[in-house]
Amino acid sequence: MKVNKTGWLLTLLLGISLSALAQDVKVAAAANLQSVIKPLAAEFKKQTGISITPITGASGKLTAQAMNGAPFDIFLSADVAFAETLYAKGFAINKPVVYARGSLILCSQKPINLNNWKALLNNPSTQKIAIANPATAPYGKAATEVLQHENLLTRLKTKLVYGESISQVNTYITTGIVQAGFTTEALIKDPQLKTMPYWVAMDDKLYAPVKQAMVLLKGGKHQPSAIKFYNFLLSNAAKRIFKQYGYKTL
Repeated sequence: MKVNKTGWLLTLLLGISLSALAQDVKVAAAANLQSVIKPLAAEFKKQTGISITPITGASGKLTAQAMNGAPFDIFLSADVAFAETLYAKGFAINKPVVYARGSLILCSQKPINLNNWKALLNNPSTQKIAIANPATAPYGKAATEVLQHENLLTRLKTKLVYGESISQVNTYITTGIVQAGFTTEALIKDPQLKTMPYWVAMDDKLYAPVKQAMVLLKGGKHQPSAIKFYNFLLSNAAKRIFKQYGYKTL
């Protein structure tokens, strides 16, 4: 039987191309994971040879994008609620699983004493305080809970500068646009950070635990690479990386 070598070659190349594309896992990751997702992806690729394409943003916005057809395979939320929404509406194939817990801090690029942070925020010299949008960013919600608990939310209303995500808040803080800002402890654990800001951890009794949960979306249901990365995030190797970046794991 005569074989069409050109056709065979095109079929082979197409098969290789499709296989390579199938291995690329599209991960929608909460903005607070912007730094840690890189070493996680590097370790995963080292173990498996599979590449990860992270798409970071506010958890609420990523949820909306997933429901509007964005081709994500896995969703790593900054809380349980947004992941639960995707599962309840049929966009995820499993109930949310907590992969890490985050911590809220107040920090500043200015050389200021944050021990008495409530007095500092009330001080007239503190004119701008960054906070993530509580409607779409769980760390913004946590910060709002802290301010409400301390009866400061109304008093500081005119000083608050809202970022659409925690990464935007981090930019406000590290560039000195604001005097102080509420963010995640992951910021100060980032080895790429050029200058260490001044910071203080918020009492975790002042806000609901920031349990970060993930779901496997329908797009990743039949992709072995996505399932592998999902399982990797619960492995001891991944937990060590999360801890290095200031997260708590089970």
